Amino acid sequence: MISARLRQNRKPGVRRSRGGAASHSMSSLIPMIDMLTILVVYLLVHAADYEVLPNSKSIQIPQSMSETKPRETVTVLITKESLFVNGVELAAVAELRARPDAVIEPLRKVLRTEADKRVLKDKDDPTSHEVTVLADKDLPYSFLKKVLSTCTAAEYGKVSLAVLERERAYRGPGAV
Repeated sequence: MISARLRQNRKPGVRRSRGGAASHSMSSLIPMIDMLTILVVYLLVHAADYEVLPNSKSIQIPQSMSETKPRETVTVLITKESLFVNGVELAAVAELRARPDAVIEPLRKVLRTEADKRVLKDKDDPTSHEVTVLADKDLPYSFLKKVLSTCTAAEYGKVSLAVLERERAYRGPGAV
C-alpha cells in the first residue's frame, strides 16, 4: 500500500533522496562545465602566442637576449651534416662548404620558389619576404655568412637567425 502511494506521487524525471528533496546532481555540473569551457578558451587563445620552429636534436642553437618573437617564415635548418628548407633536405653541408662561390645557387633557387609560393601584401617589396635560419652553433661563421648572403641574393629582405633566449642576471631596480 505504501509503495502504491509512492508510485502515484513520483513525477517522471525527478529523483528524490531520502529526505524527499529533489537531487541537484545535474545542476551542480553546469558551473563546472562553464569553468572548463572558459579554461579551454583561455588555453586556445594563449597557445597562439608561440610559433613552433622545427628543431632537430642534432643541432645546438646559440643563445640570445632578444625579446622579439619570430613570425611564420621560410625556415632554413642547418645541421652539421645537412641543409634543409622547410623540412626538406636540400644538400650536404660538406658539399656546400666546398663550393668557392659566395652564393649557394641550389639554396637560392629553392628560396626563390618558396617566395613565389607565398601570398604577400606586396610581392615587389623585398621586406615582405622573410626567412629564418636555424644553424648549429658549431658551424663556421664563413659558411653561415654564405647562407645569409644567399638569402639576400634570393631577394629576402628580412633574414632572422634563430637563437635561444639566455636568462638575464638580476642587476637591481632600474638596470637594463
